[in-house]
Amino acid sequence: MSEAAAPILDVAGLRAGYGGTEILRGIALSVMPGEIVAVLGSNGVGKTTLNKVLSGVLPAREGTIAFNGRPIVGASPADIVAAGLIHVPEGRRIFPNLSVEENLILGSYRRGRERRSANLERVYATFPRLKERVSQFAGTLSGGEQQMLAIGRGMMAEPRLLILDEPSLGLSPLLVEEMFALIRTLNAEGLPILLVEQNVVQSLDIAHRAFILENGIFALSGPAATVAADPELKRAYLGM
Repeated sequence: MSEAAAPILDVAGLRAGYGGTEILRGIALSVMPGEIVAVLGSNGVGKTTLNKVLSGVLPAREGTIAFNGRPIVGASPADIVAAGLIHVPEGRRIFPNLSVEENLILGSYRRGRERRSANLERVYATFPRLKERVSQFAGTLSGGEQQMLAIGRGMMAEPRLLILDEPSLGLSPLLVEEMFALIRTLNAEGLPILLVEQNVVQSLDIAHRAFILENGIFALSGPAATVAADPELKRAYLGM
């Protein structure tokens, strides 16, 4: 990762909310090429709102968002996906009545269609369990397998930046370890990742930088190792 490189994602002064309620209150963050950046916080602090704004599902009230050097505030979700900003949502959101392979193919609907076969093979190489279940209905997979499918579907769109929203949620401790190892592997292959999580310890272990979201603002930010060692982390995240 070069210090002279421009951010793949650059957010400044971002405000957003619902109705009369402001959820994000002027936040700023960036993701550099090759980075894992963690946005950490408990339920209700604005993590999902941030993801919705970045994905174009919820409009920003103020602020700027640049992706790959181009402004995307006001862009449609389809155009944001086509640009390569791919969001793997919380709760997996797979299509339960479609097969594993049909779910994956849908991931290339807006982007990556020309290299669909090669990308399928890459996903199956990353997730051998999915290859064993290509014709199985997605709704019959285990929770861990469904999370693999959701990430694999995101990979089918050839992301320039992958947003992972609570990828460890609801998984067994063993599968959580496996999921974080996978995220590290994807990043080692050159994929920048914005990791939005409640799992503070393991997220800080694999992230390059981290932001602690509290009541719509970043209460703490910096290199992940510095944030992990900061006594303010317990206060901001655990209320201690």
